Amino acid sequence: MDKAEYIWQDRKRTIFGLPWSFTVYRLVKDKLLIETGFLSKKQEEVRLYRIMDLTLHRPIGQRLWGLGTIHCCTADKSTPDFDILKIKDSERVKNLISDMVEQQREEKRISAREFMVDHEHDECVEEIHEN
Repeated sequence: MDKAEYIWQDRKRTIFGLPWSFTVYRLVKDKLLIETGFLSKKQEEVRLYRIMDLTLHRPIGQRLWGLGTIHCCTADKSTPDFDILKIKDSERVKNLISDMVEQQREEKRISAREFMVDHEHDECVEEIHEN
């Protein structure tokens, strides 16, 4: 994928808020890509319309360095929930993803029933239906 296609891109930040990690997050029009690893790389792909809920966490240690973590609950079988860890400008990114999720749902004519959290297994449960 060409770098020009990325709407947003950042690395997971480590000590002192520096991007010294091998986790890269990339947002394109219809999906979020999470690449991890150095010698052996793994890339997760989550279609935006499958994201059900976003939660921003900004503990004091992250706030000191201008960072935050976005927790995502999805209807994806292989990646039901995940975190976008320790990124800069996290509130703006959460809002950007949220807006893009709604746009993708509208474009694909997909509606989602209200979801419930399975507290016993601490995971999100929701069904997606195409109109």
